[in-house]
Amino acid sequence: MSKKITAAITAVGGFVPEDKLTNFDLEKMVDTNDEWIRTRTGIEERRILKGEGKATSDMVVPAVQELCRKRGLDPKDIECMIVATVTPDMVFPATANIACDKLGAVNAFGFDVSAACSGFLYALTTGAAFIESGRYKNVVVVGADKMSAIIDYTDRNTCVIFGDGAGAVLLEPNEDGYGVRDSILKSDGSGRHYLHMKAGGSLKPASIETVTNREHFAYQEGKTVFKFAVKGMADVSAELMERNDLQSEDIAWLVPHQANLRIIDATAERMGLPKEKVMINIQRYGNTTAATIPLCLWEWEKDLKKGDNVVLAAFGGGFTWGATWIKWAY
Repeated sequence: MSKKITAAITAVGGFVPEDKLTNFDLEKMVDTNDEWIRTRTGIEERRILKGEGKATSDMVVPAVQELCRKRGLDPKDIECMIVATVTPDMVFPATANIACDKLGAVNAFGFDVSAACSGFLYALTTGAAFIESGRYKNVVVVGADKMSAIIDYTDRNTCVIFGDGAGAVLLEPNEDGYGVRDSILKSDGSGRHYLHMKAGGSLKPASIETVTNREHFAYQEGKTVFKFAVKGMADVSAELMERNDLQSEDIAWLVPHQANLRIIDATAERMGLPKEKVMINIQRYGNTTAATIPLCLWEWEKDLKKGDNVVLAAFGGGFTWGATWIKWAY
């Protein structure tokens, strides 16, 4: 009798742009200050992708190249690439297609997943299903966003929060129980009123009026989103633990979406985890949307040990939220 196939993460890659936008830089742009931003969000600086013609795919490519180098994988051997993003290079074709072309991943099919800050979890669960089916051996899952492209730097409610970056993982089949063990994913479309981009879709196509009214930027009703996020991320993480009979002492790491330090703290507290078990890099990168979780895995890769129980948790616009349990494979 053949063993059950699970999708194990076997390599991680990441990329953040060189240019930094600090809280002190923002003080000169909008009515805010460093202390206000730090105490409410935990953010000190964020990275911004600058340069003519630079897009999300230009962050996806180096992240995947690093992953391929680490694993000794030729891009031609990638069979599928899923890119979670709300800032695609263009409406179509998919950023995954563009990135595959730039990488030379000529044998891969690819597509984008749009689930805002939960996008990486949605894409990871999808990629894992391809591996579990037995049909695919090398699936790359990427979370990447150039949020600076859709942020209004005159709106202090949003411009202090977001940054740019990309993180990628390679999924391969495993028969020893390592990899993605369980996911709980949720969504509630009624949340669209509180966090969205007003124009640019089929509901409100681009026009002179939408551009003049600055409607092609991310809009957020902060207090409402915060309230939903605290409950959503904490509840789903606790539900995942309960469903899999995991105690707080069984968890090696919580990898939370880096939206707000207070949301992260609330989730860890609900799970009964001390700060030392929580990956936090929000102070350096801000909220990179779909990229936050894989960027944490990238930065903490050397601290992860084979067999570690890792819980990934996220909450995003839509609303979308979820949690995933992984048994680390290397």
